[in-house]
Amino acid sequence: MLERIDLYCERLGSGFWVEPVNAWSNLFFFVAAWFAWKEIKRRNVASPGAWLLVGALLAIGSGSFLFHTFATSWAELADVLPIMLFQFSYVWLYTREVGGVGRAGAGGFLLAYFAASMLAARFPHVLNGSLAYVPSLVVLVLLGTYHAATRKKGRCVLLAAAGLFLVSLAFRTLDNILCPCFPLGVHFLWHACNAAMLLLALHAWLANRPARRLSHG
Repeated sequence: MLERIDLYCERLGSGFWVEPVNAWSNLFFFVAAWFAWKEIKRRNVASPGAWLLVGALLAIGSGSFLFHTFATSWAELADVLPIMLFQFSYVWLYTREVGGVGRAGAGGFLLAYFAASMLAARFPHVLNGSLAYVPSLVVLVLLGTYHAATRKKGRCVLLAAAGLFLVSLAFRTLDNILCPCFPLGVHFLWHACNAAMLLLALHAWLANRPARRLSHG
């Protein structure tokens, strides 16, 4: 669990601050969490799922910061697990509350998504590890297509999020390839684009979920 992991262009040594830009760019996730919190408060949403997703955003930023500083196996888990928590929680909440899918249907869809993600993760050296996120891109395109076709509020928001995620994956994939001409790398742009993408996805869910508001009694 203490073995050092060197995956990104910016890391040139084994110290704590050898990926400063990759580390500090995780602040984008905290900014996204703040905007999500403001929207939840503005909409007066009473949903444990909303706070779960905000908490997952904070955990993503924290876990990724740990990975880009400690760069060990345990820090990699701290990075990956919150991402999985957000992804699977979001798909469950969206399909159930916006899509109106029953528990069995939503569970089956989630199980297929999980299986595809686990299969893709078995090939960590393909596309610089980005293959593991391709199932998430496919799911986001599917949800975005449904969102647009059924004329939900913010009709094209999820498709925009999918487009942003595609750009984000390109940055993640090209990071090591660009090292010779750009030693800093572009992984920090993966963080920036992902934070914006997750915020867009959250907005699409919040704007279309059934209204159950906090009681002021």
